[in-house]
Amino acid sequence: RALHRNELSGSLTGLTRVRRFQQDDAHIFCRQDQIESEIEGCLDFLTFIYKVLGFTFDLELSTRPDNFIGDVKVWDLAEQKLANALNKYCETNKVEKGWTTDAGGGAFYGPKIDIKVYDSLNRKHQCATIQLDFNLPSKNRFDLEYSSKEQSKMERPVIIHRAIYGSFDRFIAVITEHLSGKWPL
Repeated sequence: RALHRNELSGSLTGLTRVRRFQQDDAHIFCRQDQIESEIEGCLDFLTFIYKVLGFTFDLELSTRPDNFIGDVKVWDLAEQKLANALNKYCETNKVEKGWTTDAGGGAFYGPKIDIKVYDSLNRKHQCATIQLDFNLPSKNRFDLEYSSKEQSKMERPVIIHRAIYGSFDRFIAVITEHLSGKWPL
């Protein structure tokens, strides 16, 4: 799908900042008890892709912004789930530098893990993101429900928004420069 954004005059820069763009935005609907394993799967997938392309990256947990929607307790739970998944991922994959926090950097509907890749000149680029969303499935938004395991009650799913490349335009610009045109086979 094509997304559009109206940028300020002078902010468009080649392929890295465009007015109309495509992105690889996947949506995973899951139960609350599946969140951490699904997040770990997303991190494993992006690690595989980024290793093939020769990228190193940093992990950043972006937390509740001032303009958030929803309940603070739900946000606290969502942030804790992401922190747990990041801790397990870093421990399992022996990520010595761990992850950092971007206080207030989350999306208005949920916290996220931002992945910053480093190119061959050691410049940092935001490409991948994994966002945890308790709010869009809520009664006040899309009012999504599913039948519980026991089928005795209805429960509300959680949405994980996952983009490995982010904007394809930006990713093509970053990877082209990173590989100096020597594409992997």
